Amino acid sequence: MEPDAVVDSLLSGACVLFTLGMFSTGLSDLRHMRVTRSVDSVQFLPFLTTDVNNLSWLSYGVLKGDGTLILVNAVGAALQTLYILVYLHYCPRKRALLLQTATLLGVLLLGCGYFWLMVPDSDTRLQQLGLFCSVFTISMYLSPLADLAKVIKTQSTQRLSYSLTITTLLTSTSWTLYGLRLRDLYIMVPNLPGILTSFIRLWLFWKYPQEQDKNYRLLQT
Repeated sequence: MEPDAVVDSLLSGACVLFTLGMFSTGLSDLRHMRVTRSVDSVQFLPFLTTDVNNLSWLSYGVLKGDGTLILVNAVGAALQTLYILVYLHYCPRKRALLLQTATLLGVLLLGCGYFWLMVPDSDTRLQQLGLFCSVFTISMYLSPLADLAKVIKTQSTQRLSYSLTITTLLTSTSWTLYGLRLRDLYIMVPNLPGILTSFIRLWLFWKYPQEQDKNYRLLQT
């Protein structure tokens, strides 16, 4: 096997492994909901936005003919849909959540209809869809900044997940290298904020260790 093919295979494998590892962190929330039969301390919106993001990148992968994108986002969309269904099953108030779901799915369907029906040129369609996916992914990576500000204010990292931080860093780095290898800015650029926010989280874990939070709560009680 040629060196270039080996590099491509390694990068593709890393993207699949790390991304599925990141998606699987939601299994702990799934287990919590099934054991407690409630959705306490579990957030719904990240499941929904990640699902829409997966479906968008799945469309981009199909249009581009990229097997790595197709595999990762097909599995990711299936997992996020499972999380959503379990959350809705145990949530006592479903109307607002169903409205959010219907709104985002409606926007997604309108976008897909536009890209596939109103943009006849495949190259232009690929560029516009890639731009949409990039903007959506960047907004997802930057959305937790408000939570990071709260961490600094409270000097507590209890609201952060260390395992998710590590998997996000590995995932963002692998996709950045994969996009660089393919010379695809739509894949490379939106993952740079993921690397940045992951390093910020790691710095916060170092600055405010969770053992310190535990001792602080014991003193408070």
